[in-house]
This record gives sequence, C-alpha cells and structure tokens, in this order.
Amino acid sequence: MNRRSLRFRMMLLFCLVVGAFLVCTYAIVYSIFSRELRLQLDRRLNEVAVPMMEDLATNPPDEDFFALQLPDEYLELMDASGAPLNMSRNWREHPIDVGPLNFVDGKPVFRTVRGAHRPLRMELIPFVLVHRHVVLAVAGPTGDVEAVLSNFRRMLFILLPVSLLLMGGISAWYVGRSLSPITDLTQHAARLAQMVSDPHHPDMQAPRLATSSEDELGRLATTFNELFARVIAVVQQLRQFVSDASHELRTPLAVLRGETELLLSEHRDPEECRRTVEILHGELRHLSHIVEALFTLSMADAGQLQIASAPVYLNEVLEEACEIAVPLGRAKRICIEQDLEQEVVSRGDESFLRELFLIFLENAVKYSPPDTRIKVGLGRLNGSVRVRFEDQGAGISPEHLPHIFERFYRAQGSSGVETRSGGLGLAIAQAIVHAHGGTIECQTAPGRGSVFTVILPLPLEQVLPAVPPSHATSRLESGKITPRVRQRGGFHLGTSAGSCLD
Repeated sequence: MNRRSLRFRMMLLFCLVVGAFLVCTYAIVYSIFSRELRLQLDRRLNEVAVPMMEDLATNPPDEDFFALQLPDEYLELMDASGAPLNMSRNWREHPIDVGPLNFVDGKPVFRTVRGAHRPLRMELIPFVLVHRHVVLAVAGPTGDVEAVLSNFRRMLFILLPVSLLLMGGISAWYVGRSLSPITDLTQHAARLAQMVSDPHHPDMQAPRLATSSEDELGRLATTFNELFARVIAVVQQLRQFVSDASHELRTPLAVLRGETELLLSEHRDPEECRRTVEILHGELRHLSHIVEALFTLSMADAGQLQIASAPVYLNEVLEEACEIAVPLGRAKRICIEQDLEQEVVSRGDESFLRELFLIFLENAVKYSPPDTRIKVGLGRLNGSVRVRFEDQGAGISPEHLPHIFERFYRAQGSSGVETRSGGLGLAIAQAIVHAHGGTIECQTAPGRGSVFTVILPLPLEQVLPAVPPSHATSRLESGKITPRVRQRGGFHLGTSAGSCLD
C-alpha cells in the first residue's frame, strides 16, 4: 500500500469511508421502512378485529361473520386454552398454528406465522364473552409488504454501486485537483535541483507554481514560490560571489607567487629583499582584508554577527575615523571637513561603527579627484542619528545605484571610468548598519559627487555620565585636529562650516 500514490490512497480511503457510510445509511433506511410497513399491516388487522370483537361482545349469538368468504382474512375464536370455538372457512381448510397464548396485561399480541401457502401476519385479542375468557385471532397475508420490501431492496442494491462509482469519480476529480499543486511542486523542485546542480544551465529563472486558491495548498504553493525565488537568487549570488572572489584573490596570489619565485631564483642584496618583503607584506594584508571581509559577511548572512549593545559616543568614534583617514586624504590633497554635534550617543558596537565610518571615508577619498573636499556631518533628526559623508567624486549612474551594495559589483561612470570598485566595503557597511537597526541612504548625480547618509536609531531616555575630557581635546592640543564648528539641536544638511583636517 505504501508504494501506491497518494492520490490512489486518498481515493481508496474516501471510497471506503463513503461506502461504509452509504451501507449503514441504506440499512437504517431499510429497517425504518420495513418496520413502518409492518406497523401499517398491524393497524389494518386491528381495524378489522376490533369491530368484530365489539360485535361479539354485544351480540354473543351473532357469529355470522365467520361464515363470510374473505380470501385475505383468516378468523378464529378460541377459548383461553387455545381450543377452537369457531373459525372461518379458509382457516378450517388451511389450519394455522397459532402458537402459545401469552398475553401481558391483557394487551393484543402480533406475530408472524406460517400459513399453508404463504406467511401470515396475525393479531390475537383477548376479551370476555358471556363471562368467559376467549381469544379472537385475525390473520392476513404479508405478500404485499414483502413485495414492496423486495423492490426496495432491489433498488438499494442498484443505488449502492452506482453511488460508489459516482463517489469514486468525484473523489478522483477532487483529489486530483487538490493535489495538482503538489504534483507541480514536485516537477518544479526537480527542475530547480537540475538548475542548481548544473552551473551552465541556460535558464536560471525561478520556477513558479500557479495557484488561485487561498486554502492550505494555495498558501503552500505561495510559500514555495518565494522559496524558489530566494534559492535561485542565492545560487546566482553565490556563483557570482565565487567568481568575483576568485578574481579578486587571483591577483594578490599571483603577485605573491611571482615575487617569492623571483626572490628565490637568484641572490639579491638586502635592500631588494626588503622591498620584495614589503610587497609581499602589502599583498598579504590585502588578502587578510578580503578574508576578514568575507568572514564578516558570512556571519551577517547567517544572522550570527555579534554586535555589542553599549552606549557609544558617536562624535568621538567619528573623530577617530576621520583621524585615521587623514593620511589617505593628504596623499591626494583632499581636505576632510567636519560638522559634528557634541555628545551624540547611540547604542551599538564601537569597533564595528568605527569600521563603518572608515569604509565611507576611504571610499570618499578613493573616488574623489585631487584637491577636493570631503564633508562629514553628525547630528540628530526626527528621533534618529544621522551621519553624513559627502564627496566631490564622479558620482554614480542611476542604473548602477540599486546595485552598489552588492558584493564585488563594479559600476562604470558615463565616461567609462570605474566609479565604484568591485569590493566588499559597501556590502559590509550595509551589514553593520542593518545589525544596528539602521539604514543607509545615497544621493548622487554623475559628475557631482555622492552623499551617503547613515541613519541609526537614537536610544530613548538615558542618563548620560559626565562627559570626560574627550580625545578631541588631546588631539587639538597635539595639533592633529583643528577646531571645528559644532551645531546643537539639529542636523545641518548644508555646506559644512568646519575647517579641514590636515
């Protein structure tokens, strides 16, 4: 049975249940109908016997009705012991075994007896005739009742198989229609498995189950449609990710291999060895950065990115990130201007937030032309913290803007110059911001630069400790950071009034 299809088993179970229900229903109907017919026959016998009994009780000598020729009615008058006193002619010609005379509280008794040629239904009525206990027996044939019951049984025997065949057809249609989403699901799942297992499959469109119902199978089909779409998207992203990651890793690995082979091929002086080791060290750092980025993204994808939740002074973290980015900007004569609000507190992980700010600062420096400015702003607006990074780079074309947070996505500017490299920085930034419950907005125009705004939730009422002497003070004293304009109470979205970091 387990090898049979689910459709066959559901049809069989449905037919068995409906068949058993129909058999029980027909049996009950037949029983009620048979009982009603026999009750009607008993009432007809009683309607014949009662007037005779009353006539005998009123006129004892008058027994003329025993001489009547009634073909379907048998009459006999007997004493309490069962001895016959008088009987009709048909009873005399065909004696009937009355059986024992057992009465309860003097009530009439009905029974079915065997006549000479056919079964008879009999009524025995005890009464008193001239101070003498007698019994009047009236019997009639049951042929009409049996004929009606026979026809009724024949009709039921025809209806039962017809009903079962009809139920089987209905169940086959309904079960097949109900299970069609599962059949389609099996076919689409097999197709999806083939697409996933074949890296060169020509059609990577997600299979879709057609459903218009709102029942359990309809909701199952809708859920699997979403699952298929996500699986295809993940597979495509994974294939692209592996392809781009291998491309990114191929270059530093080739450099490392070439430099080490060159270093081992011939004797070199210490200065050349030192330069080669510096190249190796730089490529190893690049490899380490890629591996750490991949690890961070994999943890974020698995929902296991460990983010601390502690009060963080964002103004201080942003100042530290700007200080780290100063040497990068100095190499291209890029000025970093700050417009930071004092004592902006949020909850999060300080190290991840510092990395987040450095990603936007490094990207701004990387894609800004020399002798330009990068504006960094920090403030509160509408119950949230906003960190703003504005550069004067080439900008991003509208067709590339939706994809800039994808891993290893490369965007080309209108002039063919690469405006955003295929790295992992923005993907990591998005993962960090989402882990902190925030969002990232980007406003850009080709040739006019880009503005990235990080929006983080602002904690509710917090009792802040007294602000200790900030790191900015020591930096100001050491000359590393020049004074900057701070604005309280809101976030200034215009041109920064601060001075450059140099």
